[in-house]
Amino acid sequence: MPPVQYRIFPKNPAAHLFEVSVTVAEPDPAGQKFMLPAWIPGSYMVRDFARNIVAISAHHGAAGGAGDASRANIDHIAKIDKATWQCPPGIVGPLTVTCEIYAWDPSVRGAYLDETRAFFNGSSVFLLPLGHEKAACEIDIQAPAGEKFADWKIATSLRQTPANTGLPGQNAAESRTNAGVSDSNPKTFGRFHAAHYDELIDHPVEIGTFTYASFEACNVTHHIALTGRHRADMARLCTDLKKICESQIRLFEPETAAAPMDEYWFLILATNEPAPGGLEHRASSVLLCNREELPLATERRLSANYRRLLTLASHEYFHTWNIKRIKPEVFVDYDLTAENYTRQLWFFEGITNYYDELMLVRTRLIEPLAYLEIVAEHIGRVHQHAGRLKQSVAESSFDAWVKFYRQDENSPNATVSYYEKGALVGMALDLLIRRHTAGTRSLDDVMRALWNEHGKTGRGVAEDGVQKIAERIAGVSLDEFFAYAVYGTRDLDFAPLLDPLAIELSWKMSAQALPDEPAAVALGARVGSDPNGDAKLLLLYDDGAAQRAGMSAGDAVLAIDGLRVSGATLERRVRTYVPGDTIVVTAFRRDELMTFNVTLLAQTARTCSLVMRDTPIDAKGRRNAWMFG
Repeated sequence: MPPVQYRIFPKNPAAHLFEVSVTVAEPDPAGQKFMLPAWIPGSYMVRDFARNIVAISAHHGAAGGAGDASRANIDHIAKIDKATWQCPPGIVGPLTVTCEIYAWDPSVRGAYLDETRAFFNGSSVFLLPLGHEKAACEIDIQAPAGEKFADWKIATSLRQTPANTGLPGQNAAESRTNAGVSDSNPKTFGRFHAAHYDELIDHPVEIGTFTYASFEACNVTHHIALTGRHRADMARLCTDLKKICESQIRLFEPETAAAPMDEYWFLILATNEPAPGGLEHRASSVLLCNREELPLATERRLSANYRRLLTLASHEYFHTWNIKRIKPEVFVDYDLTAENYTRQLWFFEGITNYYDELMLVRTRLIEPLAYLEIVAEHIGRVHQHAGRLKQSVAESSFDAWVKFYRQDENSPNATVSYYEKGALVGMALDLLIRRHTAGTRSLDDVMRALWNEHGKTGRGVAEDGVQKIAERIAGVSLDEFFAYAVYGTRDLDFAPLLDPLAIELSWKMSAQALPDEPAAVALGARVGSDPNGDAKLLLLYDDGAAQRAGMSAGDAVLAIDGLRVSGATLERRVRTYVPGDTIVVTAFRRDELMTFNVTLLAQTARTCSLVMRDTPIDAKGRRNAWMFG
C-alpha cells in the first residue's frame, strides 16, 4: 500500500489556524472516507477534535503547488457524522483533502498556534483515511511564513526523513534543505515519517524558540525542549531526570538496561498556571508546569515545587512501559471514534502514580522521611472524601470517560480517583507480595513479568491479567485482596502491611485543639472566592453542617450572624464558634437572597501520619528493600 502523505503549515499564527492536508495515492473507489479522532490516547474523555475544523475541501490529481492545473477540485465532500467526511466514488489517482484547523488549546492534549509557538498532537490535526490505518505515513512540517519565525525549530520524536529519500514530488531545492539533519538535536522543518497512523499520532510536535538540552540515560539520548520564559537550571534538570530515567529503565531491564525507544523527548511548557498536567507518548511526553516548579541555579535543595515537576516527569516516563506498551486488551487497537472501556486504569494510571514518587526515593532525590510524609498525604486525601465508600477503583476506571475528566461539585461525595486510590492499592499490593514471599518478590517482579509477557509481545492484558500475574509472583491467591481493594469500597488497612517494616500509621484531627480549648468546628464545605473576593461554597461534603442546613455548592455567602464575611475571612469566622452553635448564614443563590440556620458540627477531618520506629536490623532491611528497590 502506498504511503499516506501529510502536510501541516502554520498558515495564520495570529488567527491560530493550521492548514493541514492528507493525500491518498489509491483512494477507495466506493468513496474515500476521512476521520479525525474523537479522543487522544492517555486522556480518557471524548473531546471531539473535529469541532476545530473550520474549513475542508478536496481535490484529485498529481501532487504539486496550490495552482497546479493538473489538480481538479471536488465539488462536494460530504460530512457523514461528527468527525467523518466522504468523497464521491469513482476517483482514480491521488486524492487530497485539505483542512483549516483552529488551534487554541493550551493543554497537553490538543493543538496550539500563535506568534510565539506552535504545538500539535497528531490526533487533533491529521485526518485518517479509513482503510489506510496500517499504511506508512510521510509528513511535511512547514515553517510559518515571515522573518519573525526565522529562528523557529522543531522538537519531536518523529523520525526525520533523510534528504535522499524525499517524498514523491520533492524537488532538489527542497531536498537540500534537509541535508545534515540529525535525530540527536532540535530538528529542522521538512520531511518526517511514521510506520502507520497509530505511530503518527503518538509523536507530539513542539515548534518555536524553546531552550534545548540533552543527556544520555542507558545509552539513549534524552532531549529536553523547554518553552516559555524561565530561569531554569537546565544542567540540574538534566542531572535529576537522568537518575529517574535510568532507574526506570533498569527496573524493567535489570540485566541489559535496554530502553524500548531509540530517543526520548521531554516537551515542557512553563506557564503561570497553578495546576500541572502531562501526557505520555511512546517516545516522548508533554509536561505543563508552573514556572515556580523549575529548578533555579540559586537553589540546591529539592523544593516542594521542583519535586512536583520531577514527579510529573517520572509519572509520564513510567508510562513508556505501563500503558504505551503494556496495555489493556481493549487498547491494543484503539477505536478512536468512541469510548474504549476498561476496569484497569487503577493499575495503568494508579500503579504509575505509585511508582512516580517511589522513584524519587530510589534515586535519592528525596529522603525516606519525606516520602512517608507524601504517602501519608495521599492516604489522608483519599480518606477525606466519601466517594471512596461508594465507588471502587475498578468502577472509577470504567467511568473515567464520563466522570473523572468531568468533575463537578459533588464528585468528592460520589467518586474516587483511580489515580490516587489506585496508587494506594499498588502500594498495598507491593507490601502484600513482599510479606507473602518473605521479601524475595515484589511489585517490581509483577511489572517485569507484564513487560516480558505483554509489553514486548504486543499482547494486551486481559481484565483479570494483572491479578493472575500478581498471584503467580506472590505464590498465593489474592482473591480477597482484589475483591475489597480493587472491586470493593472498603478502606485499605495499611497497619499490618507497614508493621513488619517498623512503620507506624496513626491518625489525628486536622485542627487539634489544646486541652483547655473547645473542639474545632466544621462548616462541611470547601470555600473559595469569586472574582470580587466574596465567599463562595465550591463543594459541600456529605452530611456536613452546610448540607444539612440546605445550602448548596455555588452559594455566595455574604454574612454570618449579620456580619459580612469574604472568601478570606469566612472560615476564620466559623472557627470562633463551638460545635452545636447555630449560626445564621446569609447568601445569594444565583440572584435570590436566602437565609440558612446552620448548626455547626465538630471537626472530623483527620490527618494521616507515618512514622518510622527504632527498629531491629531485619525490619530496617525490609523497609530499605521496599523504598530503594
